[in-house]
Amino acid sequence: MTMESDAAFDTLLDGRVRLHQPRAGYRAAIDPVLLAAFTAAGAGERVLDVGTGTGAAALCLAARVPGVVVVGLEKRAEAAAFARRNAALNGLESRVGVLEGDLLAPPPELVPGIFDRVMMNPPYLRAGAASVPPDPWKAAANVEGEAGLADWVRFAAAMLKPRGTLTMVHRADRVDEILAALHGARFGSLTLVPLWPKAGEEARRILLAVQKGGRSPARFTAGLVLHGPDGAYGGQAQRILRDMEPLIA
Repeated sequence: MTMESDAAFDTLLDGRVRLHQPRAGYRAAIDPVLLAAFTAAGAGERVLDVGTGTGAAALCLAARVPGVVVVGLEKRAEAAAFARRNAALNGLESRVGVLEGDLLAPPPELVPGIFDRVMMNPPYLRAGAASVPPDPWKAAANVEGEAGLADWVRFAAAMLKPRGTLTMVHRADRVDEILAALHGARFGSLTLVPLWPKAGEEARRILLAVQKGGRSPARFTAGLVLHGPDGAYGGQAQRILRDMEPLIA
C-alpha cells in the first residue's frame, strides 16, 4: 500500500499548515499546536523537535515564526517519511528538516549543544502502567518504550546550548516525575501553564518551559482555558489554534 492511499489530509492553524497523516491510527490533535505556540523561538534560532511524528509541531512553529530553523527527530521510519513529505507540502523543506533516529542512540548528524530550543511531546503513559494499543503508531505516541521520561529530559539537556530552553506538553498527573527529571538534568527557571478543559475543571495536561542552567524562581501561571460552557474553543484558545497567536505565559 502506498503512502498516498494510506494517508488522510488534515489542516492546522485554520488551513495554514497542511498535514498528511495515517488514515488509521494516531493522528495529531491540538497538543502539538499548543506546544509550538508556547515555544518562543525567534528568527535565526535552531529548534529541535524530539519525537516529531508527522511534523505537526515543527511545521506549526515554522509557519508562525519566519526565519526559524527546525529539526525533527523521529524514531519510526514511516512517521519520518510523512514528516518530510509534509514539510515539502507546506513549502517549508528549507527550514524544517527531519532526521530518523532514536534519542537513546542519536544519528551522527545530530550535534549536541547547538540548539537554542528543544520542544517535545513525549508519550504520556509510563511503560507497564497502561495497556499498549495494538496499533504501533498509537503505541509509540502514547506509551513510553525503552526511553523513559528522564531519558527524554537528559537528551534535551545534551542538545541545548547553555541557557537554552526546553518546552514540553505532558499530563498534569505526572508533574512530580517531570520536575524530578528536570532537576536531575539541571534545568531551572520553570514556567508552568495548566491547560484547563473548562473553567472550574481540573487540568489534565500542562505546558512547561525550563532553561538549561536557569536559576530564576518557578512560575505557575493562570493557565489556558480550552473550552467554553458550550464546548467550543474559548477566545484565547481559538486565537492560538486558528490565528497563530503565541501562547505567552
